Amino acid sequence: MAFGKPAAPARRFQPFDLLATLVAVVRADGRLLFANSALEDAMGTSRRTLEGSPFGACFLEPGVLATAIEGVRDNDFATLRYEAFLRRGAQEPLPVQVTLAQTDRKGEILIEMSPQEQQVRHDREERLLGLAQANKELIRNLAHEIKNPLGGIRGAAQLLQMEVQARDLIEYTQVIIHEADRLQTLVDRLLAPHRRPHVVGDVNIHEVIERVRSVLLAEFPHDLEIERDFDPSIPEFRGDREQLIQATLNIAHNAAQALAERREAGDAKITFRTRVVRKVILNKQWWRLALELHVIDNGPGVPDDIKDRIFYPLVSGRESGTGLGLTLAQTFVQQHHGVIECDSQPGRTDFKIVIPLP
Repeated sequence: MAFGKPAAPARRFQPFDLLATLVAVVRADGRLLFANSALEDAMGTSRRTLEGSPFGACFLEPGVLATAIEGVRDNDFATLRYEAFLRRGAQEPLPVQVTLAQTDRKGEILIEMSPQEQQVRHDREERLLGLAQANKELIRNLAHEIKNPLGGIRGAAQLLQMEVQARDLIEYTQVIIHEADRLQTLVDRLLAPHRRPHVVGDVNIHEVIERVRSVLLAEFPHDLEIERDFDPSIPEFRGDREQLIQATLNIAHNAAQALAERREAGDAKITFRTRVVRKVILNKQWWRLALELHVIDNGPGVPDDIKDRIFYPLVSGRESGTGLGLTLAQTFVQQHHGVIECDSQPGRTDFKIVIPLP
């Protein structure tokens, strides 16, 4: 009987291991009773090593935690929240938002720590999701408002062309027809991701990348190096293969075009890197596993004036660009419950596609 008692708290707190946030349970004296697996990973220390020791020692300012524990223990606060830095051995301290609350047992205090960078990422994902929904409605409404008068303009130009005799006037009507057709193509591209059904099947992400790679090499056969850094353990998953090919191609093609100067210099490079990450939150949903696909180039980087708007429709860093490639890519990835993030500076731009795995 005595041998089984120490394991009881671990069993009782086991559901905390499913959380992506860092969770600790301490006694009223501040000594650690339980640490979840996310906290173990963040600190690089096993829970067996941590349990029973003063948890305040894990922070740069242990006195602040001691005061907070005392306030919650004495019912001065039902819940208390503050910002702190969590020690991580030889690594840089981790900035976290600390929340303390009592458990359902007297003398136990629950401490939840949310890494600040994780919170920032969640906020960014939420903004991107809201932006995508707003863009979707805007594009649909705008495209339909354009389509009807556009058809009338083209039809009127065709009728006018049949009536006029002067060659220069015919050329004017041809310009009207040509430009109306160009706008029609643009509108169709805007509406394409919302019209096409989501065709789900088994997807091998490396087959997707190989397809994109072959397209790039066909267009840039001599002056572009493409490196593959694959994790072969990534399983197949259910998704729309063609959408993922198009999303990856849009990103990679943008990168290849941004590498114009590097291609002339002979050192242009794009890297496709795949990895598996664990315990991620995407669009407010927790996933045990997720795929990370990085498309990395050594180009000049995304211009500073559009960094915050690159996923907006019709925003482009190139004069000849339509500004639809990244918007469509983000739409396709979000249809797979994922997200695209961008980290860019001169010499290295990394577009990261994150998609949950079953």
